[in-house]
Amino acid sequence: MNESKAMILGASGPVLTADEIALYRSERPWGFILFARNIGEASQVADLVAAMRDAVGRPAAPVLIDQEGGRVQRIRAPLAEKYPSAAELGALYAQDREKGLRAAWLMSRLHACDLLKLGINVDCLPVLDVPVQGASNVIGDRAYGFDPVVVSEMGQAAADGLKAGGVLPVMKHIPGHGRGMADSHHELPVVNASLAELEAHDFVPFRALRNELMAMSAHIVFTAIDPEQPATTSSKVIEEVIRGRIGFDGLLMSDDTSMNALKGTIGERARRIAGGGCDIILHCNGMMEEMKAVVEEARPLGGDALRRARAVEAAFGPGGGLDEVALRQEFWSLLSLA
Repeated sequence: MNESKAMILGASGPVLTADEIALYRSERPWGFILFARNIGEASQVADLVAAMRDAVGRPAAPVLIDQEGGRVQRIRAPLAEKYPSAAELGALYAQDREKGLRAAWLMSRLHACDLLKLGINVDCLPVLDVPVQGASNVIGDRAYGFDPVVVSEMGQAAADGLKAGGVLPVMKHIPGHGRGMADSHHELPVVNASLAELEAHDFVPFRALRNELMAMSAHIVFTAIDPEQPATTSSKVIEEVIRGRIGFDGLLMSDDTSMNALKGTIGERARRIAGGGCDIILHCNGMMEEMKAVVEEARPLGGDALRRARAVEAAFGPGGGLDEVALRQEFWSLLSLA
């Protein structure tokens, strides 16, 4: 059987088009990602996820979503409750560490419950970025706090809650987006902190969770490491920092190829992502012409990337049983204390 290609693709709407099905069948993306434009009622989402997997002939192909809580929550009522932001959980941690950690675990366990009902098996959480004062609000309340140890502990609790429910986490945005003074959706942030500062602050949560199976890169230039290329396309950042200093040997996916922090055509961006050392090219917006450009640059999974992808696939499970009503009551009672 031909190996999947090293890419994750989106779709344009709530139902696959004939062109999307044909592209997926011929080009075999490793996985897919959903956004709010893909979400309607429960049966529609489940059908969409099933159709994606059917197109690549893999019943457990990864289907990702950004379901953080707060302002980044793609699935909303009535399919999922309106969950609080990471900063709100961090405020509870500041009052009572154990309650904060329990709330982070519970919210992720409930995310997993919501997502698996729809067939979604990967959540792009936890956010392990540690903001600094004055940074862009693109992270803001998506972070658990300003202390790397708090972010590490809360991030681990969140990752563990997802895994307990049979959903795999994706750490973001490695090696750290917290110092970005610009929104990488629109422009390229440049961070001038020293390597010592980055080691003591930004890298800490990623090092603590380095044994997780997946991470998403940061579209950020770290001048102390590579003044030319953002982390996503920098072999120096990926090899020396992400694989080296941080010690992450899991599957590394890019942040979205279509974000304007990256320069050049979509094809040029995808080529640099693959050439820099990311295992997977992530393309989110579902625009057919852009996806065609990505598939031209994506290679079949092989070597370490294939080993890492297979480790992810082997880790999918059904999730343990839960009393959903009781867990929801416990979660919201904890949040009432924050």
